[in-house]
Amino acid sequence: MKISALLEQQFNLPSIPKVVALLLMELGRTEVDLRKVTQLISTDPALTTLLLQLANSSFFNLSGKISSVSEALALLDLAYVKTMAQTAASVTSPKAVPGIHLQRFWEYSLNVAKVSRSLAGLVRQNQQAAFTCGLIHAIGELAMHLAMPEEMALLDKDTPPLDMRRAKAERRELGYCYATVGAGFARMWHFPQPMVDALEHQFAPFENNVYEPLAGVIHLAAWRARAKEASMDERAMAVTFPDAVGVAMDLDIDAVLQQDPFDWAAHT
Repeated sequence: MKISALLEQQFNLPSIPKVVALLLMELGRTEVDLRKVTQLISTDPALTTLLLQLANSSFFNLSGKISSVSEALALLDLAYVKTMAQTAASVTSPKAVPGIHLQRFWEYSLNVAKVSRSLAGLVRQNQQAAFTCGLIHAIGELAMHLAMPEEMALLDKDTPPLDMRRAKAERRELGYCYATVGAGFARMWHFPQPMVDALEHQFAPFENNVYEPLAGVIHLAAWRARAKEASMDERAMAVTFPDAVGVAMDLDIDAVLQQDPFDWAAHT
């Protein structure tokens, strides 16, 4: 499928059932705790994407300016948020995306978001935008699996969705990868341009004379989280560390591994 055709598809990205249930419960209270609502939505890539779509729509005249859940909630009436959550409740099946283990995908995405936020602080980038980009950086993968389940199943056999080599394999087979797809949707949804650029260039942040620091942040955070998914030991991580990106960002492997540390020992 050409990417132009893929971007014309209508998708209902699945949300985390427990998060949607807790969100609806909170929104049903007489006194809604906005902080709790922010925290819940910020753990869910699909809810975050929906909220930012709404906040950046032409209806609110702030198109291209809202980059985080907290900014969106400061703008939106909670009635819109409740409607969004009710809609999300209809697509929360853990098997909603062929070939994707959604619970693992959600946990991985949140890990990338947390590390992205920490790394952004080190290199003086927008931490809220970095968190959001990290959380939704791989939604293109979901879209591709929904639109092309058979083609993706063939790719999944040799290179699983969270494999470090995944973007390269998709580029080789299709001419584009999940980063291109996610950026394409973000552009259509009028997300802030720095976020669109970060999503688009996350696979190769400094390719073709591009210099996107936020893309570099997402690249390093995704490397770290995928290393965890692969249960890599220290030697394997040292071999696969993206040195060129690290040098450009002035971040070595130790600096990247020290952010929101995982219990690596439990996975080796």
